[in-house]
Amino acid sequence: MPPDASQPVDAPLSRSAIFITLTVNRGGDALDALRGLCADLPSLVKAVSFRSPPAGLSCIMGLGADLWQRLDMGATPAGLHPFRAIQGVHAAPSTPGDVLFHIRASSLDFCFELATRLMQRLGGAVSVQDETHGFKFFDNRDLLGFVDGTENPVGLDLDAAVFIGDEDPGFAGGSYVIVQKYLHDLAAWEAIPTEQQERIIGRHKLSDVEFPDKDKASYAHNVLTNIEDASGQALEILRDNMPFGSAARGEFGTYFIGYAREPGRIETMLDNMFLGDPPGNYDRLLDVSRAVTGCLFFIPDADMLDRIGAGQPALDAETDAGGAADGAPTGRADGSLGLGTLKQGN
Repeated sequence: MPPDASQPVDAPLSRSAIFITLTVNRGGDALDALRGLCADLPSLVKAVSFRSPPAGLSCIMGLGADLWQRLDMGATPAGLHPFRAIQGVHAAPSTPGDVLFHIRASSLDFCFELATRLMQRLGGAVSVQDETHGFKFFDNRDLLGFVDGTENPVGLDLDAAVFIGDEDPGFAGGSYVIVQKYLHDLAAWEAIPTEQQERIIGRHKLSDVEFPDKDKASYAHNVLTNIEDASGQALEILRDNMPFGSAARGEFGTYFIGYAREPGRIETMLDNMFLGDPPGNYDRLLDVSRAVTGCLFFIPDADMLDRIGAGQPALDAETDAGGAADGAPTGRADGSLGLGTLKQGN
């Protein structure tokens, strides 16, 4: 089970979502407005969701590395750092982002109402970097026609994949999230024969049945994003990707959002996609899908949000300033947690 105070990272995936990325303006008043929202976020969600509990409204709030330093919390989560841009055959840019709101519900009206309330509270304290409205497309397919999120962990495996544990005890119950906005060249994709599309993804398009390992191309998307630790244990993440677009503007895309207990596993997946594994053996999906944003956020638990709201340090005096109790693992200089050497899965 997730820690009681955790934000609802493991809430059921929804039919609708709004993703908002903000930067917090300079000045103490802007930080005070942000702190006030951290303290009141559960109440705002409750007030909107009370109208119809079956709508399943939830909101996850993430904070970026630069903002965390400005908040002067006294300790930093071991895996928190700015998103690292990647330049391979294709590029994964790093874009500004201090705050992420991931708002989910069964219908968009609840998402929109909560988003409106959140932005009213923050007012002139923030600048909007991106707002994307996502939707489920038929039977959970992306706009490329393939089912998305098939390999998400469930139950205890889900909790183990997304919630920080004893490796960083001062921030246990929190999580990390990486977001990227991808734009698709649908005309180019639809010109590719279905059989080759299936080789690029690594599964059958109609049935969603995964190819046997021996039949997968080395560059298949589900090969390059399947990683293991040194002992052969799969390192899983929770994906809650959403299609988005504008028919009038000819804009078609996927909003990638991946949650994990440490960001290194997602970063390794992205390295495999953009740089290739081995180098040069990149994800051919990127030939028709272009990343236009990239941000990394820490997801504080509810107790940590209260501390931020009260202007208190992240950790109590008895917990060391490195974010871990004496003798517990701490983060490495590269921002990873050192949970084991990562390797590509078979």
